[in-house]
Amino acid sequence: MSHFPDRYGSDVLAGTTAHHRRRPVSREVAVQRDLVVEEASTGFTGAVTRLEKIAGEVCVELEDGRGRKRSFPLGTGFMIDGSPVTLVRPRPAAPKPATKRSASGSVYVDGARARTARASRIWVEGKHDAELVQKVWGHDLRIEGVVVEMLDGADNLPERVRDFAPSPTRRLGVLVDHLVAGSKETRLAEQTMAVPGARGNVLILGHPYIDVWQAVRPARVGLTAWPHIPRGTDIKIGTLQALGWPHSDQADVAAGWQRILSAVRSYADVEPTLSGRIEELIDWVTAVDE
Repeated sequence: MSHFPDRYGSDVLAGTTAHHRRRPVSREVAVQRDLVVEEASTGFTGAVTRLEKIAGEVCVELEDGRGRKRSFPLGTGFMIDGSPVTLVRPRPAAPKPATKRSASGSVYVDGARARTARASRIWVEGKHDAELVQKVWGHDLRIEGVVVEMLDGADNLPERVRDFAPSPTRRLGVLVDHLVAGSKETRLAEQTMAVPGARGNVLILGHPYIDVWQAVRPARVGLTAWPHIPRGTDIKIGTLQALGWPHSDQADVAAGWQRILSAVRSYADVEPTLSGRIEELIDWVTAVDE
C-alpha cells in the first residue's frame, strides 16, 4: 500500500503557533446624565436620565431617541461605541477648600508679609481700644500697612492733629469714645476739624459708648446688657464690681479687660456701631496712593 505524504501536517489549530482571541476588558465608566450607552443583551440604546432604586437594586434609566425609557441594573453588560463598559456610581466631587477668614471677616492671606507702614495713621483713645482693634483687625492692618497709635485720651486731639500735619498723602483716621451730641468728645472733634489741613484729610468717627468695653457684645461675658454705672463712678471699676469680678486696683482692671478681650473671637462679637467705624477708618486711610 502506497503512502502519500500528509500535505497539511498535524492539526493546524494545535501547537504553539495557535492564536486565541482575547475577550475585550470592560472598563469602568461613571454614570452621568446624557451619557449614551447600549445595554448589550437587549440592544437598547439610550441616554442616561437618572439612577433609581428598584426592589432594592440600583438601576440606571435610559431614554432612546423616540422617548422610550427602560431601566437596567447598574454594573456590567453595557457598551459604549462598541466597547464593553461597567457603569458605576458617579464619584463625589472633591470638596472645595473652605475660604480661610480673618477675625474681621476678610479673606485670610497665608504667608503674606506685612506691607511697609503707610504715612497715614489711625488713632484710638487708649490701650484697650488699640488691643481690641488689633485682635479683630490686626491681619487687615498688617496687609495694608496701617499703624494704629494711642492718644491717651482725646483732650489734646487738636494739638496732636496740628503736629501730625495731615495732607492728601498723609491721612488720619481717629476713633473717639462717646461721640454723641453735646459730649466733650463732639466739641473736641469740631475744634480738631478747624485745624489747618484737617478738612478732607482727617476723618473723626466714634461710637456711642463711654468706654470701649461696652462695644463688646455683653453675651460674651454672660450678660444680657452691660450694667448702668452711676455718674461719678469709674466705669471700669463699676463694671467689674457689677460682674462680681475683682475690682480693687489697676491690676484688677487690667485682668478684667484681658478676660473680656479673650472672649472676643471675631467682629461678630463686637457691636456694629464700633466694627462699622473701624472698617470705615481703614478704608479712609488706605484710599490714598503713596
